[in-house]
Amino acid sequence: MKLLKVYTSPIGDISIIEEENKIIEISFGVKSGIEKGSSLLLEKTENELQEYFEGKRTEFDIPIKLKRTEFYEKVWNELKKIPYGETRSYGEIAEKIGNPKASRAVGMANHNNPISIIVPCHRVVGKNSKLVGYAGGLDKKKYLIELERKVKSV
Repeated sequence: MKLLKVYTSPIGDISIIEEENKIIEISFGVKSGIEKGSSLLLEKTENELQEYFEGKRTEFDIPIKLKRTEFYEKVWNELKKIPYGETRSYGEIAEKIGNPKASRAVGMANHNNPISIIVPCHRVVGKNSKLVGYAGGLDKKKYLIELERKVKSV
């Protein structure tokens, strides 16, 4: 059974969805059609997100479940390796996963990332560090990148 908790962050509502004791989705906005509830894992996830937005957390300790195609999983696992406060280009991610011509496919995997922030797709930028594409909106992407850079520089 899926459970939903809505966390009100500094950049808007974030839906946190748990299934089988793992977080399966963190997305912007309020999801419908899922039972709202609470659990220890949902509370822990909300607390870790709050600490992240307060600049007190740079890594997450939440069990997540990522399940899609093998290619998507490769991309998402590579995203988790991008250090806090840093960015990588779509091309760099494509090279890291051994498919240097797959920049657009990396972009599609980023777009379909179900676990925003924890799987940091906001850290992926276009050529010349240009902010492009983010399911939550470029304003949110910019906020997250600037938050991390500010915390990292302190």
